[in-house]
Amino acid sequence: MRYLRFLVPGTTGRFRCGGLQVELQTAQLTAGLVPTELVTYRQREPGRPFLADLLRGEPSPGEALWIVSWGFDVPQLLRRLKGRPVAYHAHSSGYGFDLPPGVPVLAVSKNTLGYWGDRAPRNPLFLVPNALEPQWLQRGARQPDQVAAGSRPIDVLVQERKSSAYVLDRLAPALRGRGLRVEVQRGWVEDLVELCNGSTVVLYDSADYWRGRGVSEGFGLPPLEALACGCVVFSSLNHALADSLDPSLLGHQIGCGTLEADLERIEAAVADPAAWLPQPARLKALLETCSEPVLRRRWQRALTAIDAHWNRILLDQALALRSLPVWRLRLDQVRGRLKRWLLRRRNGGRLP
Repeated sequence: MRYLRFLVPGTTGRFRCGGLQVELQTAQLTAGLVPTELVTYRQREPGRPFLADLLRGEPSPGEALWIVSWGFDVPQLLRRLKGRPVAYHAHSSGYGFDLPPGVPVLAVSKNTLGYWGDRAPRNPLFLVPNALEPQWLQRGARQPDQVAAGSRPIDVLVQERKSSAYVLDRLAPALRGRGLRVEVQRGWVEDLVELCNGSTVVLYDSADYWRGRGVSEGFGLPPLEALACGCVVFSSLNHALADSLDPSLLGHQIGCGTLEADLERIEAAVADPAAWLPQPARLKALLETCSEPVLRRRWQRALTAIDAHWNRILLDQALALRSLPVWRLRLDQVRGRLKRWLLRRRNGGRLP
């Protein structure tokens, strides 16, 4: 099997974000399956390979499978890697670009998988959800005796980043006005697991954030992390959040019709969290699907299939299937309607 090269713009400073953390964690996970290295392409870093240097020194197709992921950079990276085995690790969707024929997609959510299933139906498609870091599963306080009413110092936790103006400016102040202990987390937190373990309810409302950017919530780890810590989760249900947060069964919708509805439900959840938490068996099944051992098996299957796919194309000279462009599909539909209309005219208004 080909070894892996995960491409990231850099690993420090302005490049530090959730997407980078996922790529770093994924590279660490796949390193248990096949030799894996991280390659930067914008920022040179000591001791780390740089894309331009590798491309100059290695004739194509080379021995590696390249993994691209960085949203708006994907089209130009694919052009630079033309003729080499490559796969797209797809997080958010909606960037507007199309993939070349034959480029496999490793989608982190069913939402993203469906997007590429529509946009690139002839490309190899795989589902490889993001993995929860082991610390959430190992240290999360989700046992029945750890979620009793009044046992946690924070009634309601809000992480400021990605939160809507509705949550920050209306809902949080209104909850405080009803006597609840509301914590708005800003900036860096040394131990997020400890913070969530000390919170009864967690609010996550990213719908406006992603709508304003024109792309989707790729996976949505924060609600799953909160569930792993025994928190009642009130969340928006945009994009990939709808993959896992079955309303009323695993989580609860935030912004559900009226401010009053949110206040009533959140107050009730703080007063009796056990009544609002998911059934233990259902939660266990959800968290297991995001565990590293399960995800490692998914990656093993996907990488084996992708390796065979590139062998067919590069060694056996097989032709990659092409998806018809939308204009062609619409033209064919117009032609079909016109043909049926002409047949009806020739047959007195009836089809033969």
